[in-house]
Amino acid sequence: MNIRTFASQTKKTSAKQSSQRDNRTSRPTGANRLNPDLTPATTRRWYRFGKKLQESHAVCPQSSFNRAAQSQLLRQEALGQAQQGNFEVAVALFSELIEQYPDSASDYSNRGLVYFQGGQFEAAIADYNRAIELNPLLDSAYNNRANYYASQGQFLEAILDYDVALDLNPANVRVWINQGITFRELEMYERALESFELALCLGRLEGHIYAERGRTYHLWGDWNCALADYRRAIEHLPEAGKQSPNPSARLRHQVEGWTLELLHPSV
Repeated sequence: MNIRTFASQTKKTSAKQSSQRDNRTSRPTGANRLNPDLTPATTRRWYRFGKKLQESHAVCPQSSFNRAAQSQLLRQEALGQAQQGNFEVAVALFSELIEQYPDSASDYSNRGLVYFQGGQFEAAIADYNRAIELNPLLDSAYNNRANYYASQGQFLEAILDYDVALDLNPANVRVWINQGITFRELEMYERALESFELALCLGRLEGHIYAERGRTYHLWGDWNCALADYRRAIEHLPEAGKQSPNPSARLRHQVEGWTLELLHPSV
């Protein structure tokens, strides 16, 4: 399909479809001073981490290698805090990194992702745009910005950014999955299935791909294929409750619900 004809095919997303947006996957690439509004528990976590950095610095204070190691430690801590839902701490850590490395596109992209996860959408898009300005070849930044556009119902912009990300890195399986979800929300089921098929060729995140392909078959009315993919997804995804911080475990819980919906539609 010619992308210029895409806008005319855009349909209003139904409530059933829009519930799938949270499954889009974002991958981190790779602070302002402490916010006075942080909770006491968050503040304690911050200072414990600061002490860890000081101890690391004391080992070899003049070494440039030590500075790089501290920065890497800071990034790991920021990502860990974001995964635990401590978005304010993660933003503060990434802001500290940006202060040290103002030309780091990956840090801007990662901070934008944390802003997005915390519901600060204007700050997120500003960081994504800055990341792309600094490094127009950073495929993960285009993927993150596309997820933002999709969440706002700007599907044409989302598809265009997914296409750029895939041109830059065709092996980015997350982009194929996200593009497929977006096509599905537009009820372009055949295009969605194409994206999921290409994602499967990469041999990663199979559980996520089977889950989303199964949901596409389900909404399209091919219930036999949907059930087969749901079963494959459950084989690949870890067990855990719906409140688990592990997105793969949460997706498994969702797939189990879809399977029940298929087998017992009246439940």
